[in-house]
Amino acid sequence: MLVGVCDFPSSYAFPPAGYGGIERWLWAVAVGARAAGADVHLLGPGWIRDLDSGWLRKPIRFEDITPGSNAEHDLRDSGYDLLVVGHEYPSLPAWVRTWEELGCDVATFQHSPIFQHTDSAFDGKQTRLYCYSPEMTERYAAHQPISELAVHLGLNEEEPASLPGRDLVWLGRIDAEKAPHLAVRAAQILGRRIRIVGPVFDDAYTRRHERLFAADHVEWTGELGGPAKTAAFRDAAAFVYTHNRTYVEAGAATFGESLRAGTPVAALTWRKGTCAQAALCERTGASTVVAPVEDDETAAHALAEAIEQALELDHADIQQIGQQRFDPVRHFNALAARPC
Repeated sequence: MLVGVCDFPSSYAFPPAGYGGIERWLWAVAVGARAAGADVHLLGPGWIRDLDSGWLRKPIRFEDITPGSNAEHDLRDSGYDLLVVGHEYPSLPAWVRTWEELGCDVATFQHSPIFQHTDSAFDGKQTRLYCYSPEMTERYAAHQPISELAVHLGLNEEEPASLPGRDLVWLGRIDAEKAPHLAVRAAQILGRRIRIVGPVFDDAYTRRHERLFAADHVEWTGELGGPAKTAAFRDAAAFVYTHNRTYVEAGAATFGESLRAGTPVAALTWRKGTCAQAALCERTGASTVVAPVEDDETAAHALAEAIEQALELDHADIQQIGQQRFDPVRHFNALAARPC
């Protein structure tokens, strides 16, 4: 099978070293495809140049190709079986025009809860959309989505054997949608230290919760990548997941990253059917559902109880489950299989 993995025009490199959602997913698919025995072409100019010699890069974008050009003929002659792309592309006319010349399958994962696809973007067979959670599957029901847990990888983030960690960790973009202040307050309730890992996206939000974020039990590390990011998960006693009342999580890289490192997850959600419930089981974490009408203090106490439950779980068992549930090869095989 010949697979083309198309990069995504953003400020993040491919593969990314730290934060990044679609980029980390595309890299995981490329890694999984090659490990599964497929030939893989990295399509697009964003892929970093110092990848090992086993990777073939073609710095082209389908949406920039002129009809009838040599570049289009070369693509058609390559004989791709599957293209894996960011979720926007199957609704982009210029990209679709080039893809139609190839006639291969297309698979993508929905990484945004608000993006609107064209009516013809997916047929559920040749062109396939994958969604993480029941709420995302319902949200995109018109496009015949397929349920699948996304796998995300960064460069040099191979997980060593798990070990019982110390303290708590929260990882992600720091803004009001992700609501890390709830994790910080839950840690404070338990008398535990917590590391906040990630880039600040919203200075006004951090200022609103400045007193809590500046407390003695909080350590700020900034954005981490590579082995340092893996260690942030592995060295923690539990990973704490939060979001605000209205935010819909689409891709949820952190669940797989934490479980693959052998670290249990304590998750706060405001409804059932979210990525937390899809990713976790009683052997890998604890998820609490708090009614949106409840205040932050009530939510933090509920999250503290979930943290205590997660801390009782076995790290080695979690890592074994996580590396099966979020295995890049398994994930690629799921994406590559056309439904009957």
